[in-house]
Amino acid sequence: MKLGQATIKDIAKELNVSPSTVSRALKDYPGISDETKKKVKELAEQLNYRPNAVALSLRKSKSFTIGVIIPEIVHFFFSTVISGIEEVAFANGYNVILCQTNEKLSREHSSIETMLSNQIDGVLVSFSRETTDFGHFEKLLGLNFPIVFFDRLPDLENITTVTVNDYQGAFDAVIHLIQQGYKRIIHLSGPQNLAIGKMRKDGYLDALKSAGIKVNPEWIIECPTGTEKESFDITTKLFQNGENKPDAIFAHHDIVAAGAMMALKSLKYKIPEDVGVVGFSNWQFSSMIDPPLSTVSQPGFKIGEEATKLLLEMINRKKGQIGEAINVVLETELLVRKSSVKI
Repeated sequence: MKLGQATIKDIAKELNVSPSTVSRALKDYPGISDETKKKVKELAEQLNYRPNAVALSLRKSKSFTIGVIIPEIVHFFFSTVISGIEEVAFANGYNVILCQTNEKLSREHSSIETMLSNQIDGVLVSFSRETTDFGHFEKLLGLNFPIVFFDRLPDLENITTVTVNDYQGAFDAVIHLIQQGYKRIIHLSGPQNLAIGKMRKDGYLDALKSAGIKVNPEWIIECPTGTEKESFDITTKLFQNGENKPDAIFAHHDIVAAGAMMALKSLKYKIPEDVGVVGFSNWQFSSMIDPPLSTVSQPGFKIGEEATKLLLEMINRKKGQIGEAINVVLETELLVRKSSVKI
């Protein structure tokens, strides 16, 4: 037989014992002698025996597999979240199926269908930028299917979520710029159909108001795609025209901040002497660029851990039992680097 294809019956035949004896020996049941257990386990290891996952799931009415739907795998934040998810899932005997939507609603629908066809026990979701109708999630929630939303929060009632305090992170970032002497601060904002985009904008607005700085609506510029080129073009246009130019930028994430910094350099502005810059998310490159980028760090790994723990609790409830919705909000941390230190 091939390695990895051995069954309990094969082990039983080789040792001239019953399949039930082998099964109980592998599970350390009492009543099986230590000698028999030793022989069974040694042969099982030699033949690379693995329990049949399908049979196991049928016996326990579980597949021991959870699904994860994210917008982008390449996004540094989401990669750290995945690490936290896998740490908890594997420690509890669960496998993970991962799907990325590339910010497309159609991909999100197909990802859900794929996962359901694989009989997953529950799903962790950070929905796409295109998603404004959450009917496909409502349908699953109506069937008491275990779902935990993380990072991006849908406009749905009685859902379990894990996110960070985006408002406070943005507020802290803008207050820092003000304390450094910057007064004309623009916000390169995220899509306003996403709650995280709204909360970061609200943090920016309230920070200005708390310092007595008048809000200029023209200095809140949405970056819907969040690409480096998009922010480069926006920043170039903004700083090429007009006399009352901004003296600082708060970007809704680090890629946007990096694009803005490239534009400022191309126009011969000095960072932070002429313009201060703060991003959001603490991508890996943030500490490596010149000057190093100040940013708001999100505990991505912790988000993954917490979301997975909540999902497994939901999965392990008795069938039909509905638990209370839980909303976990984790704190951010402002990492001050040279891009914003003027004083």
